[in-house]
Amino acid sequence: MVKKKTDLQYIEPIGGRVLVLKDEPKRETKGGIALPDAAEIPTITGRIVTVSRLVAHDEDVPLRNYDKVLFHPKNAIPVDFEPDNQLFVVPVEDIVAVFRKDKPEEF
Repeated sequence: MVKKKTDLQYIEPIGGRVLVLKDEPKRETKGGIALPDAAEIPTITGRIVTVSRLVAHDEDVPLRNYDKVLFHPKNAIPVDFEPDNQLFVVPVEDIVAVFRKDKPEEF
């Protein structure tokens, strides 16, 4: 059986989801302690590559392209484009924090 190569260039998340490029895992702490591969941290950081149309038009969800986010990986769906896959489709509910340079204006 011959595998057909797919020429997909773009992924658009649907519904309340964003596409996140996961940061490389840290193998050493700031103090120089090496972390074993089996040590799993329950949250992961990454950069938003794109947001769904629903998220882009929702004023209550302050997420934009290129935001650095902290997300819970439980419901994140890996996207298998390349062998060193680092892309995940993440539900907005699993984004637990956004890193900002400036504090947003008060409510």
